[in-house]
Amino acid sequence: MNLKLIFSIARSLLLARWRQTLIAAIGVMFSITMFIALLGFMTGLNDLLDGLVINRVPHIRLYNEIKPNAHQPINQVRGGKNAYNFISSVKSVNSRQEIYNSGAIMQAIRQDKQVAGFAPKITAQVFFNDGTIDITGVVNGIDVAAESSLFHFQDYVIAGNAMDIKNVANSIILGKALAERLLADIGDVVQITTAKGNRISLKVVGFFQSGLQDFDRGQSYASIGTTQKMLGKANNYITDIQIKLKDINQAPQIAKQYATIFQTDAEDIQTANSQYETGSFIRSLISYAVGITLLIVAGFGIYNILNMMIYEKMDTIAILKATGFAGKDVKRIFLVIALSIGMAGGLSGLLFGFLVSAGIDQVPFKTTALPTITTYPVNYNPVYYLIGIAFSLLTTYFAGLFPARKASKIDPVIIIRGK
Repeated sequence: MNLKLIFSIARSLLLARWRQTLIAAIGVMFSITMFIALLGFMTGLNDLLDGLVINRVPHIRLYNEIKPNAHQPINQVRGGKNAYNFISSVKSVNSRQEIYNSGAIMQAIRQDKQVAGFAPKITAQVFFNDGTIDITGVVNGIDVAAESSLFHFQDYVIAGNAMDIKNVANSIILGKALAERLLADIGDVVQITTAKGNRISLKVVGFFQSGLQDFDRGQSYASIGTTQKMLGKANNYITDIQIKLKDINQAPQIAKQYATIFQTDAEDIQTANSQYETGSFIRSLISYAVGITLLIVAGFGIYNILNMMIYEKMDTIAILKATGFAGKDVKRIFLVIALSIGMAGGLSGLLFGFLVSAGIDQVPFKTTALPTITTYPVNYNPVYYLIGIAFSLLTTYFAGLFPARKASKIDPVIIIRGK
């Protein structure tokens, strides 16, 4: 049968009952709109929550764990056949926090094509002297340029300039909560005492806010040179090497290789933050489940509308079959009707879904816990739009398939005789 004629008849049937057609298309449009808006919003929030951890955490961290030597001298003594050595209260003697030969290690990491970048770091436990009270805290000695490039450090500096800790001698950026405890403002000088008794005065050049209040109560940042000077260490003293990979999924395997090659402890992001991966997967699963449920519900609505259309168009179907239309031609007509509704509703849904998402993206969202966020986050991934239009066509196809098969099997003689 001529496809042009089939499309013409399908168009006539659609326009003859245009109100029902419009309701079916609106049902599909609403489902696709909510699918796009909901999935974009939920995955945007998901990315935000993951970013709070992933953006600030290296894929691999090289460091030296403070722990007793596993090979104690007494274990070298051979006793009798059934003799055992029991050691209690073993101390971590001669254990060192610094990474030995850190310069050569960083040079080797720089040449690894799997590595996107790295940032050296020094972690120093200190006391912030507030009159007669000492507040326990941590000074993180960082390469501010590498830290900003790899871990978005500058985005969390809410006052002052991140580069000032490099450009201003003996300077420090305090966590916002820590600064409030010390009543320190930009330009003030804070007194710091290290665990070994070294004392130094540092000028406050900025405030840092990570979004985690407890974290910000004791954290501060200085340049690597300032931290080495504060600890009385040489300029090759490094306690951590933070590594970002081109493929985060390779982190566990590469961490094991680095631990063996460089004789250091290596922690990968999957091991350190396994709970966040689980939470991210569950949130994404819920988003897709809700969105697909909306599309399936719309499919049932289209099925009911097409089913009623067949009963109302019995005379038309009988006439078509009596004038030479085969059952498969009638089936094609109703499938064209269903797919037309799906296409019109799907494309409209994509447009309105994008507009709703853009509207959500403009809604102010300000909280002191998340200084880098000003509006609600939305993910505009094109994959969601492709899934939406594909699923709308698939749903409407199957919603129209069963009524179309029923219409193709109608006996025109029975219909005409009944009339």
